[in-house]
Amino acid sequence: MTLRLPALVSVLVLLCLPASSRAAERPARIVVDPGHGGDQGGATSPSGLLEKDVSLQVAHRVRERLEKELGAHVLMTRDEDQSLPLPERVEFANKQRPDLFVSIHCNAMPTRRTRARVQGIETYFLSANASNAAARAAADRENAEAPAARGARGDSTLAFILHDLARTEAHQDSSRLAYAIHQKLIAATGGADRGVLQAPFYVLNGVEAPAVLVEIGYLTHPDEGGRLARAEYQERLAAAITEGIRAFLAEVRRRDSPKGPKVAAPATP
Repeated sequence: MTLRLPALVSVLVLLCLPASSRAAERPARIVVDPGHGGDQGGATSPSGLLEKDVSLQVAHRVRERLEKELGAHVLMTRDEDQSLPLPERVEFANKQRPDLFVSIHCNAMPTRRTRARVQGIETYFLSANASNAAARAAADRENAEAPAARGARGDSTLAFILHDLARTEAHQDSSRLAYAIHQKLIAATGGADRGVLQAPFYVLNGVEAPAVLVEIGYLTHPDEGGRLARAEYQERLAAAITEGIRAFLAEVRRRDSPKGPKVAAPATP
């Protein structure tokens, strides 16, 4: 069958749409990334609880809610306690062609004084420059598992331009996704609002979809670390992340509705 020119143009336009507005009416496709795992434990609470375990527990709760409440198709970079290098997380995410990517972590402070004092929730999207010294420190800690440098790109000039355009759109939507999730988290938990920030997180660099990293609290704080261990609080976090994603997807649908087929909007409770 030969496509006429208008039909061919329509197909090409559809293929060039960003991930958040690429698919016809279908469930949103979401990758959830529980931080660390295996021999990479991440932060540790005063009671000995490991970040890798908290991030996985919360990620499972997020997946369950996204599937049940939004009808989303959710894939996790790791589904159990296993080591998974950061480049493999990015590669996995891009293979799924997701509508968005959420990485879940717990934050930490290095000294006894700061561990006793600093708590709160931070939500990040990618930037080459960190918003402040604390954001840079968080990125450095999470990037500690990353390889020293990325390999050289072998893309053609055209492929690089198309990739850059897609990443620009995804970056703008990453900001919107970060604010949507962060506002819900603060409202639901009453946690200290440490803001929506930008930093060069390795796991966000290269994801070809709106991508955020959520630091759901300071595991090293004596009170917040205890809350993060409790099932009830984890459910509150998961519900807020789900509601933030619902709000973001609804915003994308409203914004893109005149342009063609879109991701199906989640039902409003």
